[in-house]
Amino acid sequence: MGLPARGTLALCFGRLPRLSTLALACLAFGFGALVTPAGAQRRLPKRFDADVARALRGFQVPGTAIAVVKDGMVLLAKGYGVQQLGSPTPIDAHTLFQIASNTKAFTTACLAMLVDSGQLAWDDPVTRYLPDFQLFDPWVTREFTIRDLVTHRSGLGLGAGDLLWLHSNYSRREIIRRLRAARPVSSFRSQYAYDNVLYAVAGEIIPAVTGTSWEAFVRQRILAPLGMTETRTGVADLRPGDRLAAAHGVPGGALQIVPLDTVDNIGPAAALISSVTDLAKWVIVQLDSGRVGKVRLWSAGQGREMWSAQTITPITDPQPPLAALRPNFAAYALGWRVRDYRGHKLVSHTGGLAGMTSKTTLVPDQRLGIVMLTNGESAMYEALTYELLDHFFGAPPTDWVATFQLAAQQEQASADSQVATLRRTRDTTSRPSLPLARYAGRYGDALYGDATIALENGVLVLRFSHSPAFVGDLESWQYNTFRTSWRTPNLPDAFVTFTLKPDGAVDQFTMEAVSPLADFSFDYQDLRFLPAR
Repeated sequence: MGLPARGTLALCFGRLPRLSTLALACLAFGFGALVTPAGAQRRLPKRFDADVARALRGFQVPGTAIAVVKDGMVLLAKGYGVQQLGSPTPIDAHTLFQIASNTKAFTTACLAMLVDSGQLAWDDPVTRYLPDFQLFDPWVTREFTIRDLVTHRSGLGLGAGDLLWLHSNYSRREIIRRLRAARPVSSFRSQYAYDNVLYAVAGEIIPAVTGTSWEAFVRQRILAPLGMTETRTGVADLRPGDRLAAAHGVPGGALQIVPLDTVDNIGPAAALISSVTDLAKWVIVQLDSGRVGKVRLWSAGQGREMWSAQTITPITDPQPPLAALRPNFAAYALGWRVRDYRGHKLVSHTGGLAGMTSKTTLVPDQRLGIVMLTNGESAMYEALTYELLDHFFGAPPTDWVATFQLAAQQEQASADSQVATLRRTRDTTSRPSLPLARYAGRYGDALYGDATIALENGVLVLRFSHSPAFVGDLESWQYNTFRTSWRTPNLPDAFVTFTLKPDGAVDQFTMEAVSPLADFSFDYQDLRFLPAR
């Protein structure tokens, strides 16, 4: 998932000693000294370390790792805070984090290499390489191109299909197959709606063309040439000795460790795990138009293509404290977002999974790159990114930490008010139309698959059959609507509403998130469960 908006989210095993590895990387791959030079260090904000510490406290985030690259040199690659709540183990420049949707730019870079080699073109139809690919509309299926896969203009709804992979045991192939049941909400290519599953499809183009899996291609064509020895292609790729930061959330308002999202089944969209040491190398090659020393990973032309606007994204007014961040243009490119800030073009992407949020920002005309990795769920990475941008742009300083905290408080207050209104206006005297046992049974949704509802000790329990984390107790809300409280921390509650046939039998049940701040990947509203026949 990409956390495009709220409500809209290492140590290398068996390697050489660190100093030798870094020295070899500098010599072999032309990255320059990775040791922070004294003169460059002075170009960072004087109070930056203090502001990071203040942000960690204010945003309830245990730790972060940050990299800053300028003019081909690493100015900062450093960890702050701890890897896990209650543990003294510090985060350093080699601590691993899930980078979530920052993975998408790696996938488009892989495709760009294949375009460079003449093995495919961005506007080739998907079915040329994946004959079984199918969407709800046959015409859209026929016209759908590789470019369409990676630019969020499919006509599907926001986050369509995300519940197929969240904590599920579905394979990548099955997730892609099931997407054909997702109904469009707009006409093809008419508007922007972020989608993760289509990036999984994009990743499957790679083995179809090369015979090499997405995971192996990324390792061979990007990670190895860049010396990104700490980066893993997914949770299944983690090795003994890897130091992975724990995921943290604030369910119920209290900071706690939450279950790690395992997203290997849509790897090309969100599965990479990396450190700021490695991602600094990735940022350098991006800012040098695909060059690694004297070697090119992709052409300068493809570099420009990946940073070129493809799908216009709506510009809405930010919350009042963030009014200065309203862009003049905003679009989605190929695995990147593009927009302006203080007269500069920004190329960036966010990443968000349970308890992990991150952002990569490139400023091409300044040869500036910023990487923020956190083991919490907040806009802290945005606040610190804008502090650094203002510093390097020579803009008057703004206390972005305080500003983003105020905006988050206002957003939370608004959401709490909406939920409070729901509670206040519910009919507490109403009762379900049927005895609870008559809601129990096996149900099926064309997109997701099976779910069951069982009556256990007087309580209805909902279970998503292919997602073991989704087990929730149903509490009567009003009439034939129940509220489910998931037993797994950090899953947003949902309303479950039954409709009945004229004879009183259950016709179907639908769902929607209770809180307006629920991440878009919890696309409950796309599900329509019918009783199994």
